[in-house]
Amino acid sequence: MRIDVVFYSMYGHVYTLAEAVAEGAREHPGADVNLYQVPELMPDEALERSGAKQARQAFAHVPTAKPEQLGEADAIIFGTPTRFGNMCAQMRNFLDQTGSLWANGALIGKVGSVFTSTASQHGGQETTLTSFHTTLLHHGMIIVGVPYSEQRLVNMDEITGGTPYGATTITRGDGSRQPSENELAIARTQGQRVAEITKKMTG
Repeated sequence: MRIDVVFYSMYGHVYTLAEAVAEGAREHPGADVNLYQVPELMPDEALERSGAKQARQAFAHVPTAKPEQLGEADAIIFGTPTRFGNMCAQMRNFLDQTGSLWANGALIGKVGSVFTSTASQHGGQETTLTSFHTTLLHHGMIIVGVPYSEQRLVNMDEITGGTPYGATTITRGDGSRQPSENELAIARTQGQRVAEITKKMTG
């Protein structure tokens, strides 16, 4: 049972969630979990100016995904930062190259799931996740979120990300806030849930 975690991360927040998602999925016996990042579109000079080039060194070892390899996985968990309530351009560009997979029905019946990060508590986490789902539905994928049996979704004791549509984290505008333990626990639950459903579907 192959589960691919495919993400884009600029400053490392989404990568940290991706590792937690993968950790949760690996808890399921028989799960072969792989991490991939989608290609960068920004020029090096822009990444340097924003401080992202140095931050991205933390996950430079993660291989780059190719659109055609999505068809080899039984489940794909996508991670993207939010840009104006939608997925980032890098992820959109990557998905826009999956036309041949769509034409061949290569992703029909596979499990799909999504997680994200935003700068603020109300920065578009849910719209990013649900709008991402539209692309997965066009591919015929079966969407898995995080059920409310995960009690951390209703944590009212702290400011936290986490939605029934997928794991999320809040970064602050300057990126100084890192994923909390509550957020990472939800991400691990998402990985576990995807592995559980995928196992049932693949027999």
